[in-house]
Amino acid sequence: MRLFGGYGFDESMLTQADRLTQAYSSGVSMGGDLLARDGGVPTFIVWAMRDPASAPLQRLQIIKGWTIEGEHHEQVYDVACSDGGLVDPSTHHCPENGASVDLSDCSITTGVGAGELKTVWRDPDFSPGFRAFYYARALENPTCRWSTWDAVRASVPPRSDLKSTLQERAWSSPIWYVPADN
Repeated sequence: MRLFGGYGFDESMLTQADRLTQAYSSGVSMGGDLLARDGGVPTFIVWAMRDPASAPLQRLQIIKGWTIEGEHHEQVYDVACSDGGLVDPSTHHCPENGASVDLSDCSITTGVGAGELKTVWRDPDFSPGFRAFYYARALENPTCRWSTWDAVRASVPPRSDLKSTLQERAWSSPIWYVPADN
């Protein structure tokens, strides 16, 4: 998982051989402070690759947090969808990709999901006067929960008090947006 914040990142960077060099030299990486620029709206490069020993990726998300008059707010934005899905601009969510789990043997749907997801994202609700943090999260297609695997191996029904499936996640460290008055 990689996350960079800066000004002026665009989609063409994702295909350039030196994209990491450009991102490090013209932006900040996860864990860094992104200082305000006059009139600038930050853009973020987010990029995740599948764990080869796990399920394919379903979506990438950016989680934004900010405080207004002592009240904390968070917003989750889907920013990249697998299988050609497009983020709905009003809900900020990806469509479901059809991935499922067969609870009789814990096999997962094949042929859906992605080995890699990457995008350049711009906060549609950006407010330059407020401190904010942004971090990235990658979600895999659903898989069996450990307790469901145990039930399959023991040839018993899964526990009714636990969800049978889960979606493994990976997340980045945040990038901290610092307004000009700080």
